[in-house]
Amino acid sequence: MSTNEISITPGQRITKVIDDKDEKISSWRVFKIMGEFVSGYDFLNNYDLAVSIFGSARRGFKDEIYKEAQTLGYKLAKLGFAVITGGGPGIMEAANRGAHKAGGKSVGINIQLPAEQQVNPYVRETIGFSYFFVRKLMLSFASEVYIFFPGGFGTLDELFELLTLIQTKKSKRIPIILVNREYWTPLLNWIKNQVFKKNNAINKEDMDIYSLVDTADEAFLLIKKLADNK
Repeated sequence: MSTNEISITPGQRITKVIDDKDEKISSWRVFKIMGEFVSGYDFLNNYDLAVSIFGSARRGFKDEIYKEAQTLGYKLAKLGFAVITGGGPGIMEAANRGAHKAGGKSVGINIQLPAEQQVNPYVRETIGFSYFFVRKLMLSFASEVYIFFPGGFGTLDELFELLTLIQTKKSKRIPIILVNREYWTPLLNWIKNQVFKKNNAINKEDMDIYSLVDTADEAFLLIKKLADNK
């Protein structure tokens, strides 16, 4: 196969992404995207104080990490935070469950998929998006604090998106807290030794953007301290 046979132009790539060659329908999609941005920001304006909690959708109820997320969601809701998640199962469900049990605001920012992702039963206020990038932006600008429990590619994607926004000063300095030392320490060591020391790909102060704790109680005390110092 020649390179000509596998080459693709930007126009062709865009067409494949939107999966639509009808210009009228493509224009309609642009307006739909704009509408999702508007409705998303209107939705987020309902919350003066909010925390976003990320983590694996695959963690089960009996998992200790699920229990930690539930505990933190409960405590933060009691402190007056709206608890915002992606609205799905696992860690997201745990955080929403804790907020709901506390009688606080339990919020889900959901994605609409062909095989529909079910909103977990503990979400009380929700909004759904058709486009991942719109949902991702809403999650990235929803809160005053961002908490990351162990998770997969989606969790890591959100984490590095926020780190990059803060590093490049496209976002204000927002507290980012990683929960569970066992899970996060190998990644943070790789960042320190490979990315910073060996390859000088980041600055030393970039590693101060995030904080590492082990438990929900430690995360809560850190958030409370940050709130008290404001």
